[in-house]
Amino acid sequence: MKFSKNVSCFRPSPIRAMMKAVANPNVISFAGGMPGEELFPVQDLKEMIAEMPRKEMDTALQYGATDGLPVFNKFLTEKMQERGFDMTKNRIIVTTGSTQVMNIVSKLFLDNGDTMLTEDPVFCGSAGAFCSYGANIVGVKLDEEGIIISELEKALEKNPKFIYTTPTFHNPAGLAMSRKRREQFLEVMAKHPDVIILEDDAYGQLYYDESVKNDIVPMKTYAKNEQQIIYCSSFSKIFSPGMRIGWMIIPNEMYEYAEIAKQSMDACTPCLSQMLAYEFWKTGRMDRYIASLRAEYKRRRDAMVECINKYFPAGTSFVTPQGGFFLWAKLPDAIDIDKLFENCSERGVVFVKGIAFSATYENNQHVRMSFSNTNPETIERGIKMMAEEMKKLM
Repeated sequence: MKFSKNVSCFRPSPIRAMMKAVANPNVISFAGGMPGEELFPVQDLKEMIAEMPRKEMDTALQYGATDGLPVFNKFLTEKMQERGFDMTKNRIIVTTGSTQVMNIVSKLFLDNGDTMLTEDPVFCGSAGAFCSYGANIVGVKLDEEGIIISELEKALEKNPKFIYTTPTFHNPAGLAMSRKRREQFLEVMAKHPDVIILEDDAYGQLYYDESVKNDIVPMKTYAKNEQQIIYCSSFSKIFSPGMRIGWMIIPNEMYEYAEIAKQSMDACTPCLSQMLAYEFWKTGRMDRYIASLRAEYKRRRDAMVECINKYFPAGTSFVTPQGGFFLWAKLPDAIDIDKLFENCSERGVVFVKGIAFSATYENNQHVRMSFSNTNPETIERGIKMMAEEMKKLM
């Protein structure tokens, strides 16, 4: 079989490989970064479909424009203008999930063997997309405030094509980069105007502490060098991942190339999904839904933090996430994480080993645990089982 050279660069996602196990109702899963299924706005969806006029339904079931349904694209453009984006210098492309943005940007800027930067740790799904285009990924370490500036400056010496960052409720680290650190980041990047910044904001609407709101304003809205930044976000966490809708805000001069890149992938994002997202947002349903999600996910986050503090062994460390889906915990060095995963899986509780998110596949003694798809009572049972297995290994 004569596969392309890029096949050897593929980086499979350990999370996708675990989906069958996660689907087992008898397994307590802290693995997948999934919304709570029982929280989906099912009744709203039923009503919107039942009330949709025939003309709109015909549009929803047809092929659509590559950059999105015109009515939805226009609506998104107005909403992003209200949020502070300069939509005279940028345009929106509606994408089939935000992972498609990673593929579009890679197709635009990467040749086989090119260097690009990510935070380290990095979401394995995004890393997999970059690797599929033959990228040489260089990771930049994080601390509790976000990307470490001195490490960024060193990495930029490697002449990267672009840098991928998730400054708000990072996956997997759960961090929100401080406003001061964001400004330092932008100051450094302004010295490298040819290095594109890909700002991923999939979790920005899911904040659980009001105090963080000033920190998490998208960088593209206030950066002096905003044309250096491609911004993307997603409806997967605030509506439905099954709808597969994301969007990118891209400078005008890059727009045509990005649209052609998307055409070569899937022609257009499903119009029915776009129509439903449009109706969900414009009728006020989405704002009410997000408010309810914030309250419930905060309750689940608080339960996980409390249980880890109560049950996990001394020497465990983590930063309490102020939003998003994930808690990123460093376990005591005495614990063999591979063995821990094996033993916990046998007992019916799963998490993701930190090595899956390493930019270079190196052990980092961390685990990622998602609290979003598990109620507080089940969280306590799962954390307690994990703690019992840890103590056996110490």
